[in-house]
This record gives sequence, structure tokens and C-alpha cells, in this order.
Amino acid sequence: MKNVLVVDDDKEIVDSIELYLRNEGINILKAYDGMQALDILVNNDIHLILMDIMMPKLDGIKATIKIREEKSIPIILVSAKSEDSDKIIGLNIGADDYITKPFNPLELIARVKSQLRRYLNWSNNKDVNNSEVLKSGELTLNVNTKEVFVEGESAKLTPIEFKILNLLLANKGQVFSIEHIYERVWKEDNLNADNTVSVHIRRIREKIEINPREPRYLKVVWGVGYKVEKL
Repeated sequence: MKNVLVVDDDKEIVDSIELYLRNEGINILKAYDGMQALDILVNNDIHLILMDIMMPKLDGIKATIKIREEKSIPIILVSAKSEDSDKIIGLNIGADDYITKPFNPLELIARVKSQLRRYLNWSNNKDVNNSEVLKSGELTLNVNTKEVFVEGESAKLTPIEFKILNLLLANKGQVFSIEHIYERVWKEDNLNADNTVSVHIRRIREKIEINPREPRYLKVVWGVGYKVEKL
């Protein structure tokens, strides 16, 4: 059973999301603020979090930051705000996706299923022994164990970040456009994905580059896209 934690101070929204997802065979756990969400995470195996931003006690942004200190569970932020700045803030602090209220139930279900599929596939392959290793200089990515090391030090990537780096590292020297990266990693048509991909690239750089402002591995080709250098 796939467990999704729904966090929102509006009980009617939580109940409606529960109805949508239970019809898809997904088990729902409920929290009405960030503090309750953190408590539930301690004692339950959660596969995805739907997190409202504006909540009492501990808002969705602060809760996401706290969760990302230890866990790589997919987090979809849900907010009534539609400005790009809110989306970028959410992605910058570790969210994997973002959906705006009022949302289309079919879109919500599709995004949840997509994130669950990626996360469960990523988790199920972590303990495979016959590992494939990709390298560029001192950057190493283990395809099967889902581990990334830079100069021998572990870099903790989320499943989405890992998939982006895996794509680029498996094709060293090849430039991928933002649209191509989004379609290959998210498995969806590109719909205004520029900010989403760019923010994830920035987060990857912060984890694998000694100086993210002067990256050694993950390079931008202005006006074209991104690549991992052959080193």
C-alpha cells in the first residue's frame, strides 16, 4: 500500500484529496499543520507528501526544510498562490513539484502517481548488488544503489535530482535542453518547465560542486541547455 501524507489546515480540502486518492488505491494519512506532519513522519512509512504552504504553527516551507534534513520523500507543495516566486521558493528548499489551488483532481492524481512511481522505482533499486557506475573526474554516480560521491564524500540527492544527474552523466558532453530534460525525467510534456528544471539544476550544483558559481561538472551552454563535462 502506498502511503501519502496530506498536510493542509483546511479539513475540507484534506477530505476531498483523500477521496480522490483512495479511489486510486492510495492510503492517506492526515495532518493539519507542519508540526503534526513531522510527528506522523516519525512513526509511519510515507511515500509522498502533499504539503500546503500557508498553515499555522509550522508552515509548509519550514516543514519542507525540516523534512529535507533527513528524508528524500517526494514533496508536492499545494498553495493558493500562483506567482512564480512562490514556486521557485518551494523548489529551492527541496520540493519536487508544485500545484496551485484550485486544482483539477485529474491533474492532482496524475502528479501524485508520477512522483510515487519515480520514488518507488528509485527506492526498490537501491540495494541491487551488480552496480553500474558513471564517472566524470571525481564525480561518481552509482545507478543501482542511487548513491553519488564527490571526491569520496557522499552527496545526498533527491530522486528527481538523481535522475537529472544520471541523465546528464550517462551522456557526458551531450547538451540537453530544458525541455528535453523535463520530458526525459518527469515523463510529461514540457509545460513552462524552465523554472522547475533550472531550480533543480541549481540544487544539484550546490551538492556536487565545490564552487557552484564556477561549476566544474554541471555546465550551462547558454541558449541551448545543460551538460556534464567529460573529465
